Amino acid sequence: MTKFLAEIDVMPKKEILDPQGKAVTGSMKNLGLSEIHNIRIGKHISLEIDADSEEIANAKVDEACKNLLANLIMESYSFKLEKIA
Repeated sequence: MTKFLAEIDVMPKKEILDPQGKAVTGSMKNLGLSEIHNIRIGKHISLEIDADSEEIANAKVDEACKNLLANLIMESYSFKLEKIA
């Protein structure tokens, strides 16, 4: 078995309203940072997985994202997989 680290980013889809991002964008103006705009806020998930190969680890992480970590109706996800000691 090999141990892998998955770094997963889950973000609201572009066509979905992001009220938290909109509120933070408004706050940037109050801080004098009006050049910062269109903020989208999501979540970052880090997990370790034991697998026999990188392909199996990729498939397992993808399955976890589709079935639990992301709401595919409203969110999209991407991840990077890295072999660790």
